[in-house]
Amino acid sequence: MEYVEAPPIASEGSILCCTCGVPIPPNPANMCVACLRTTVDISEGIPKSVTALFCKQCERWDQPDLYLTFTLLALDLISVNPPPQVRLIDAGFLWTEPHSKRIKLKVTIQKEVMNGAILQQVFVVEFTIQYQMCDDCHRVEAKDFWKAVVQVRQKTSHKKTFYYLEQLILKHKLHTNALNIKEIHDGIDFYYATKQHALKMTDFLQCTVPCRSKTSQRLISHDIHSNTFNYKSTYSLEIVPICKDNVVCLPPRLAQSLGNMGQVCVCVRVTSAIHLIDPRTLQIAEVDGSTYWRYPFNSLCSPRQLEEFIVMDTEIIRDLHLGAGAGFRSNKHTLADVWVQKTSELDTSQQYHCRTFLGHLLNIGDLVLGFDFANSNVNDDYLNKMNPNHVPDVVLIKKSYDRSKRARRRNWKLKEMERDREGLDVVDERQYTDFLEDLEEDEALRKNINIFRDTSRPPVESDTDDEGAPCISLMEMLEDMTLADATGGEGADMMTD
Repeated sequence: MEYVEAPPIASEGSILCCTCGVPIPPNPANMCVACLRTTVDISEGIPKSVTALFCKQCERWDQPDLYLTFTLLALDLISVNPPPQVRLIDAGFLWTEPHSKRIKLKVTIQKEVMNGAILQQVFVVEFTIQYQMCDDCHRVEAKDFWKAVVQVRQKTSHKKTFYYLEQLILKHKLHTNALNIKEIHDGIDFYYATKQHALKMTDFLQCTVPCRSKTSQRLISHDIHSNTFNYKSTYSLEIVPICKDNVVCLPPRLAQSLGNMGQVCVCVRVTSAIHLIDPRTLQIAEVDGSTYWRYPFNSLCSPRQLEEFIVMDTEIIRDLHLGAGAGFRSNKHTLADVWVQKTSELDTSQQYHCRTFLGHLLNIGDLVLGFDFANSNVNDDYLNKMNPNHVPDVVLIKKSYDRSKRARRRNWKLKEMERDREGLDVVDERQYTDFLEDLEEDEALRKNINIFRDTSRPPVESDTDDEGAPCISLMEMLEDMTLADATGGEGADMMTD
């Protein structure tokens, strides 16, 4: 007697697969999962092997024709590019040999198939890395990579304005789009790959410092069939040749329009305008770029020509009546009559009397930097036409402190732009130190820039030292984030299993 196996019988709540006859739970396709997978391939149209182009120069990936900076997983998902009706459920990397130039991506997808049945499938996509230089790096290697250049110039011997401008650019991150930054003798050049980035930098500079601009173009190539032109654009910006702590002589018409202030003034700050103060009356005024170029004036002295004086006597002026039409007076300064003597002439009895706006800082015995008009030969058209009785013998600029002590107590630092320049000489170091001291003395100047705490220096608790020299408090400093802080070591791997 031969035994014949009975056909499978569907139990209650199950049906038989229409292909293989296996009891399965009811589904819209009436097929088991194995038969459904052999009948329908939901990964059809998705490549299982992809070539990923990688530029070794800029370390960017090609997708598909534009070099964009993606994370590696996002790049792989874009390369897989599933059809619209396929849902991407999960994706993850599989381990490969680091030098194999292979990247394996495990992808889980879902798709609705026969009569509304949803099928899920897991498969592996393998990426082969091939090196190919991008178009941007080709232009760099060909030394013909920039499309626009912004040339910033200032005809002055001091670079205080450039140091201030550098910090503003770093704060607003406008240097990130520059292909190259090159420093020259009297300015700095910014090279860009597109004209739009150069226009953005030009607009920022015109809103930040008083300057005037010129634009020029040079034709590189011309396609007569498509009527397209290839230009190289140059934007030249000239900053006013006035820096902080400069003594200037204003034109008579300009001085009259600013509230009948004196012609001999001191520049206390340069931001989007030139901030001037009259040392005889404490009148303040702002001269913007357009006004300066209509009534130009020059600096009467450079920082190297400032001499050191010692205060012999001082007297605060309480009441000073200004004439009709006078402008605003400064509330941050105090007017005083001061008698000073040069530190180089202490063996003589020669003293000088002057009126200064530093009455709130100066005491008997303090050292102060100033410009000696009495013993100087200044060639300036407006100064030579002035009444000699209105020209002061000495103009005091700022109080002098011990530089070595200030440098030791300086527990903060500034960031610098990466640029091509020659070796930093002694003059540049002295000018940079002057800029750091200006930041410590002027709170309004440093509020527009980022100051970082120097962890290698001990913290300073007070805003002034024993001699009264101003310092920057910890409340105004930012923490400098480094790669070691973010990863827990020098380049430690942040990825975990």
